[in-house]
Amino acid sequence: MSLLSNTAVLLGKELRTEFRSRELLTTTAVFILIVMVLFSWTFGPTTEEARRFSPGLLWLAFFFAASLMLQPCFLREQNNDTLSALRLSASDTFAILLGKVAANTIFLLLSELLLLPIFAVLYNVPIQPVLPEMLLVLFLGSLGIAVSGTALAAISSQARMRELMLPILLFPLLVPVLVASTEVTRSLFDPNPLVKWKGIGFLAIFDLVFLTALWLFGEYLLEE
Repeated sequence: MSLLSNTAVLLGKELRTEFRSRELLTTTAVFILIVMVLFSWTFGPTTEEARRFSPGLLWLAFFFAASLMLQPCFLREQNNDTLSALRLSASDTFAILLGKVAANTIFLLLSELLLLPIFAVLYNVPIQPVLPEMLLVLFLGSLGIAVSGTALAAISSQARMRELMLPILLFPLLVPVLVASTEVTRSLFDPNPLVKWKGIGFLAIFDLVFLTALWLFGEYLLEE
């Protein structure tokens, strides 16, 4: 119970901090919107081409936006040595990481849900018939990005070239998640939508494995 209560308190702190400034959400949403609009103008895709290429463009935009969002994840805690205070106040160090993961997942999902209708209009892709399945893919994919991204953000925050290190380390790690999410999304956009449960299962296993690794090695990630 202490883990859940500490995580809830830390999650509340992250949400209050973000919703006061709306810095991360605004930056991420604007970035995704610019990428989607530029790609739609550049390619001018037909309906068939949109179904084939738009899932990859969508998840690529989500990845680059996530790298921007995750960058300041632990940098803000370096002011006034806030991270040390959090480690002293939390009974379980994993609660700090879990709170960060939950907050990053929520921020990513909010950005994606706000821009999903715009994506559907720009690329002429029907979203409403497969909305429940699409929400499941977005949740599992965003959770995978948030878990691995939070861990790497904790590591890169101590490095000198942290602005470059996080995207460089994050992309190879997230290739399986991006590929699986793209394939499942593309199957949902087909004229006869089909849910690729193998891809859904892979995303769920990826999230579970990385959450377990974060629980086992989280203490070392937060060491200065």
